[in-house]
Amino acid sequence: MKKAIIVLILFGVIAAGVGWLLSAPTRMSDAEASALKAGDPEKGELVFWAGGCASCHAAKGAEGDALLELGGGLRLDTPFGTFVAPNISASEADGIGAWSLIDFANAMTHGTSPDGQNLYPSFPYTSYARMSGEDLGDLYAFLKTLPAVSGKAADHELGFPFNIRRGLGLWKRMFLDPDPVVSAPVGTAEVDPAVWARGRYLVEGPGHCGECHTPRDFAGGLILGSWLGGAPAPTGEGRIPDITPVDGGFGSWSAADIAYYLESGFTPDYDSVGGEMVHVQENMARLPASDREAIAAYLKAIPAVVPANN
Repeated sequence: MKKAIIVLILFGVIAAGVGWLLSAPTRMSDAEASALKAGDPEKGELVFWAGGCASCHAAKGAEGDALLELGGGLRLDTPFGTFVAPNISASEADGIGAWSLIDFANAMTHGTSPDGQNLYPSFPYTSYARMSGEDLGDLYAFLKTLPAVSGKAADHELGFPFNIRRGLGLWKRMFLDPDPVVSAPVGTAEVDPAVWARGRYLVEGPGHCGECHTPRDFAGGLILGSWLGGAPAPTGEGRIPDITPVDGGFGSWSAADIAYYLESGFTPDYDSVGGEMVHVQENMARLPASDREAIAAYLKAIPAVVPANN
């Protein structure tokens, strides 16, 4: 009996050690980090709007120049607890003003903070991991031009075990993947491969559309087999729609309809955008028309998700 207890203890120690190693925060490789270059803030502004940074990090109801004051504070209620968007302004004390470009890139693509902590995926680094080094550099340069906002946002409100950040390392091993979700266009319609690829980059990367429009499993990971097929709203109220080319739904929209909706906020039925999508549409309207057209081309040539799979 004593021997069995010792074996169990040893097994537990080994298992804990393996878990500790596997859950360690990850960072960019030396080669990836050395390839990062100082960016262009003018280009970075477009990345900023494509990524919807102000939608979470500006004050609720902010308009105009106030959208560039990124003091955080937005609360996101989820089954795991309440997450609070942090201050990402240029404040060195309360925001990310003291971060280097490498610090910023590690947070964006690996979900790892400068002090080596795993970040919660309420910050959609699972999508931002697909961003290019050039766009990361440009976005970083633009954020450096924005006002410093004093005051830290409130802490997340999470109970055990979700308040243990180390465990997120295991979560990231399962769900953090920088590879594209959709490998190639599907369907019979002809599409320019370069345009479609640009749309894929915007939707799957900085636009992080899948974070809301794709259902999640019990662990909060995206169910990629139902990519963009609609999902319950994170707040538990209502449903975020399927935006795949499914018959009788979004699939009835033409590429021109989608591009115009992203520009104007009007649907083919002359209804107008509502809910949280208002902020997304306003961000998309700031992008070049070619980017909205690329997003539309991508959405028209991905696998349709039928309702039974949602």
